Amino acid sequence: MKKIILVIGALTYFWQAFPQEKPLQFSLDEAVTYALSHSYTIKNAKLAIDAAKKKKWETTTIGLPQVSATVDYQNFLKQVVTLLPAEIFGGTPGTFNEVTFGTKQNLHTTITMNQLLFDGSYLIGLQSAKVYLQISELSEQKTERSIKEAVINAYGNTLLAEESVKILEQNLGLLEKNLNDTKAIVKNGLAEEQDAEQLQITLSTIKNQLNKTKRLSAISYKMLNITLGIDIDAPVILTDKLENLAIKNSDLNLMNQNFDLANHIDYKIVDNTKKSNELLMKFEMSKALPSISTFVNYSKFANSDSFTFLTKDQTWLGSSLLGVNINVPIFSSFRRSSRTQQAKIALEQSKIDLQQTSEELKLQVASAKSDYQFSLDQYVTAKENLNLSERIEHKENLKFFEGVGSSFELTVAQNQLYQKQQDYLQSILSIINAKIKLENALNLK
Repeated sequence: MKKIILVIGALTYFWQAFPQEKPLQFSLDEAVTYALSHSYTIKNAKLAIDAAKKKKWETTTIGLPQVSATVDYQNFLKQVVTLLPAEIFGGTPGTFNEVTFGTKQNLHTTITMNQLLFDGSYLIGLQSAKVYLQISELSEQKTERSIKEAVINAYGNTLLAEESVKILEQNLGLLEKNLNDTKAIVKNGLAEEQDAEQLQITLSTIKNQLNKTKRLSAISYKMLNITLGIDIDAPVILTDKLENLAIKNSDLNLMNQNFDLANHIDYKIVDNTKKSNELLMKFEMSKALPSISTFVNYSKFANSDSFTFLTKDQTWLGSSLLGVNINVPIFSSFRRSSRTQQAKIALEQSKIDLQQTSEELKLQVASAKSDYQFSLDQYVTAKENLNLSERIEHKENLKFFEGVGSSFELTVAQNQLYQKQQDYLQSILSIINAKIKLENALNLK
């Protein structure tokens, strides 16, 4: 028994010595800031920029000196035999002597430096690498906006689920009380059995809805965690309240915000595509230009019948070479011309895409402003309707228990109240979502 007590005591000590993971707490703004550093998508976008920077340097190095070295070692297992007329060596005319030339082993080392002097495609490639890096950076900005919108939506949906659970639990408690009171009235013969049955139907419906909403609440937390870039089972506490967010996100000044088309992230992305196609056309045209490069090398070689190349007495012979290469394209059976024409067509298409994007972005702003204004109006209406439905349900409840109202009328009033409660919560979420869509449409940070 003492051993068991000691084991339990030790386990308790270690449990207290290593505190459990504390829940992360986030306001909406804090959640957005956290996601912009920890989101999986953001991490990939930053890696893409790093890769683009490396790609840019890779392109730059093409025009820088390139140095290479080779070592060529040969060991003739059986040397080549050549037949020479024997009379050269004083032998019988018409006969031949077997002769081997050279040594059995050879070692040849060379170091070469190549330098590109002129290549039109290389110059275009340098510009393309810069544009490619800009595309990656713009893509990261676009990703940040998408992540911000996703976090706001997920945060709002999680709060909506939480508030729905609270309201349903409150409604469930009132329904259970009403049902118990009604059963007592029925037992005393002051009400019909169907009155209690009608309330029982409503109660069962609310119970099912509550269980479903609790499950959705748990899932919404997991979805929020994924968006934030943390483990889906990590405990998280949301410090903002849904109604407070409705007030915080009600900003009529957004309706008068100016729209700067040229600085919009989507416009810049399409404009960069146009620049890429311009460079592609120049690249195809540059293939008709000559390319010039130079090289210089230095070689040393040694010969021996045995492996004596590492000894001090080994004789080494050297040579060096300087050269220039000029490559002049002359005729490609109009292949270069065809590729240049294709590049021109792609450029014209990108210009059309840019014009289309301009008009679509203007329409997007107008639509987002309309949706945001509607969400603000809908919130006011939903709040008024909720107050009215609460008063109606309260009156029908009093009439029913005073014996001057029917269970059917009470059920209708209750269902209307439950619907207006959800409409009110949904109107708050609509304001939050509509605002971030408008901010993204206006290209606001």
